[in-house]
Amino acid sequence: MKQILLFLLLLLSATTYSQNLDIRILRQINEHRNVHLDGTFKTISTSVSPISIGAPILIFGTGLIKKDQELRQKGLMIGESFLVTTVFATALKHAVNRARPFETYPDIQKLSAGGSSSFPSGHTSDVFSTATSLSLAFPKWYVIAPCYTYAALVGYSRMHLGVHYPSDVLAGAVVGAGSAFLCYKAQKWLNHRNRKKQNKPIGNL
Repeated sequence: MKQILLFLLLLLSATTYSQNLDIRILRQINEHRNVHLDGTFKTISTSVSPISIGAPILIFGTGLIKKDQELRQKGLMIGESFLVTTVFATALKHAVNRARPFETYPDIQKLSAGGSSSFPSGHTSDVFSTATSLSLAFPKWYVIAPCYTYAALVGYSRMHLGVHYPSDVLAGAVVGAGSAFLCYKAQKWLNHRNRKKQNKPIGNL
């Protein structure tokens, strides 16, 4: 019993410390922000959905026009990653049901819409899903570097605008990147299995 109580006490202490660190970092970003960049970060945040939805449609459509099956599959994988990420992040939001920082701490200035619960950051999960799936589909430095730079700016913008804690952003990045990686691996496995079936010799009748 003593060991259980000690574990619970340590867990409570760690949770309290993490929450204190979370709000300290957020206050540093939100309260000491460059107000001249407010509009820029709002634009960066609102660009996530159009880009995350538009990228797979554009790639898949280009594959259709060029009759390029590989390009179509890449577009599908990127789109599937986005959908899986959205479903998983939404489920986590409902399960955790964490209040937004501006709801708990009145000194945090809310500069953007933040409707649902805080954990994880949906914008961050979506953009990291798109960045990761694009980087896996097109593994070139000139794709990877801009994708992750943009994703990092989106994550930072959510704190700059006062609508997410740092831990929300970190969790969103993990959810998005992880979902994209799993979808990429799943598609590779399915493609490999389909090729094996196509190359399998037909037995004698």
